Amino acid sequence: MRNTALDMTRLATMDAAHATRLLHQVRAATLAGERPPIAPRPVIDASWQRMFRLGVDPDRDTSSVLLQREELEHRRRATVLGEVMRTLSGGLTEIADASLQIMVVTDAQGRVLWREGHAGVIRQANTICLEEGAAWSEDTTGTNAIGTALAARRPVQVHSAEHFVQTLRNWTCAAAPVHDPRDGQLLGIVDVSGPASSFHPATLALVDSVARLAEAELRDRHVRTVERLRSVAAPILCRVGGRAVAVDVHGWTAAVTGMAPVDRLPLPKSLRAGRVWMPSLGMCTIEPLPGGWLVRPDESGQTGAASRVVLDLTRARSWSVAVFGPAGGWTRELSPRHAELLYVLSKHPKGRTAAELAADVFGDPTRTVTVRAEMSRVRRYLAGVLAHRPYRFSEEVEVEVLRPPCRGDLLPHSSAPAVLDERRTEE
Repeated sequence: MRNTALDMTRLATMDAAHATRLLHQVRAATLAGERPPIAPRPVIDASWQRMFRLGVDPDRDTSSVLLQREELEHRRRATVLGEVMRTLSGGLTEIADASLQIMVVTDAQGRVLWREGHAGVIRQANTICLEEGAAWSEDTTGTNAIGTALAARRPVQVHSAEHFVQTLRNWTCAAAPVHDPRDGQLLGIVDVSGPASSFHPATLALVDSVARLAEAELRDRHVRTVERLRSVAAPILCRVGGRAVAVDVHGWTAAVTGMAPVDRLPLPKSLRAGRVWMPSLGMCTIEPLPGGWLVRPDESGQTGAASRVVLDLTRARSWSVAVFGPAGGWTRELSPRHAELLYVLSKHPKGRTAAELAADVFGDPTRTVTVRAEMSRVRRYLAGVLAHRPYRFSEEVEVEVLRPPCRGDLLPHSSAPAVLDERRTEE
């Protein structure tokens, strides 16, 4: 039988030369279709399997067409990551420089937006195209911390021959995703990379901590923005007759009158002033506010039942749910966990109990508290679509699931037993 997989702590305790030889042996055996002396780590094995399906050549180089300077500057200005670069740089650049490494920040497509750190390592990074404007998604450069963190939606460390492409065998890297706390969307990746000799198992924890600090800063900025909107909206709502709610551009509630408060309203992707159908409120009149919208539901109180749901899981790194009703529809991007839960429910029209969902998603039927908390969040924006006791899509709703062409690419971040079973299912 194969030995248990390596982990970073075990790797760090080995003699460096022995660890490097072992990783090269594991990679060589796997590429040859043979049984390796020890199993690769699960996150690496899953990435290598994606590389095989994509047909990535392990002997290719990592060059890519760089973004033009104008496009690079446009992407920098368009992302809120620029607002927290001081936090990212202050937390990592000095340490990266001292440890002969560099800090890299990419957008959600894996394009390098910023790069700082040790001057000598920056020159070395140029030889593998780890430079501003370069593409570092898995389909371009194979298994690497940036691309694999994008695919897996979680912090990842990749060392030496764990890289799929031979060109990167002398590098080590650790990367963590940064999400927008306003809507949960992936903003990009923060990464620390350097020569393999600079490897340390604690680097990943450091990078992840700085990514969480950046998210906390964005969260604080958002709170202040909502407070400013509330100061503008409060006197307006005092003059409004009937029900009304003021929300920011992401749907977060700033002020409400005449109706039960909610944390957030699901907004159509392209919201505009005028008459708009909202899934939880029915027909509404939408008026612009500085930094948000004033939403006034029709006083009839008729919500209009949703009739169709489309769960789109075709993309590798982002997923969405679209809801259609009598007066139109709306689309919402999904977090990785919510994508898993809705996929499981789509497979079980008669519903799942909290314990069954916990087993499906976590492999542990006792984790019902976590499931109930997540389903409560899901039902906030799918209140007219999801029923509970047991959790299920409403019987009158038609549910369509759009899957990737290859079963193995279904929710690549996921380790949920129900998703793993589907990936293994032969077509």
